[in-house]
Amino acid sequence: MAEDDSSQEKTEEPTQKRLSKAREDGQVPRSRELTTSAILLSGSIALFVFAPFMSQRLLDILRFNFQFEREVIFDPAMMISHLTHSFADALYSLFPLFAVLVVAAILGPIALGGWLWSTKAMAPKASRMNPMEGLKRMFGVKGLVELVKALAKVILILSLAIVLLISMQQDMLELANQAVKPSIVDSLRISGWAAIALSAVTIFIVLVDVPFQIWDNSRKLKMSRQDIKDEMKDSEGKPEVKGRIRQLQREMANNRQLAAVPEADVVITNPTHFSVAVKYDPDSMETPIVVAKGVDFVALKIREVANANDIQIMESPVLARAVYHTTEVDQEIPAGLYMAVAQVLAYVFQLSNYRKGRGERPDYPRNIPVPKDMQFDP
Repeated sequence: MAEDDSSQEKTEEPTQKRLSKAREDGQVPRSRELTTSAILLSGSIALFVFAPFMSQRLLDILRFNFQFEREVIFDPAMMISHLTHSFADALYSLFPLFAVLVVAAILGPIALGGWLWSTKAMAPKASRMNPMEGLKRMFGVKGLVELVKALAKVILILSLAIVLLISMQQDMLELANQAVKPSIVDSLRISGWAAIALSAVTIFIVLVDVPFQIWDNSRKLKMSRQDIKDEMKDSEGKPEVKGRIRQLQREMANNRQLAAVPEADVVITNPTHFSVAVKYDPDSMETPIVVAKGVDFVALKIREVANANDIQIMESPVLARAVYHTTEVDQEIPAGLYMAVAQVLAYVFQLSNYRKGRGERPDYPRNIPVPKDMQFDP
């Protein structure tokens, strides 16, 4: 019993079929921390790099909105045009930042698990709405890891924010004494460095989360020995199904053979276990061919069909076994058996003529020559 229980433990590495199916279902390692860190870090770097461009554009927007003629205020059409122009300039100034964020949002998830589009992953699942399953996830290993990550992020970011506030305190206080344009540039510079520093802290969380997600996904995909056996059965076919298929194939082949027996010229038997039906048409065939063969039950059915259709049956145990073992259905008789089969066919054709009133009754062939290398012991 213990052995049976241990065999159900998921200790085996997943097969290629299991990995492919998991990918089709959307089950690949993903790290939200990696995506978040990529967006924050790239966004903060983009904010720092494009700060001069963005600050200049913002100054232009402020100047445009505070420097206009008095009559513009009382003209609704001019105010709408003014607002539209300001909105377009704002989008233009923020476009580089938005573009970087979109690229980071796409590349972040692809970095772990690769590109994947799966509708199965988006399909609703009853287990997600099950409160008990939710509690298991909340208090499971993954829930504990998520709690530790959240606490670590709060502690790290809060600690770094305090350090940044202390170190940049003097710079931030000096902004009040600067002119508008330099103060905007310096404020963006301070914000950029602070954003980069705070975003860089999340890299430490990513270094822990990515290996954990890979390990957790691998753990979920592990298989038991019974799972592997079942998969092999499904891939190769269950033994009982394969056996049934082979049985049906044999039955179909036997039915085709029995349907060809009425076209034969002679059925050679041993006389109980083997039967082979041979056909020869001098006008269309160079050598005789076997149209049906069988052992035991099939051999009996061949003889029954031959009797029902007045096909000559001849007993020659050695020749019957030789033809059965050396020739497949619809194949020509091998050269080594030409003389033996020719004697049988000659007897059958002469007997047919005799029954039609032409010629004398032929002697039954007793010693049919079969080469020793083609003789098979019963």
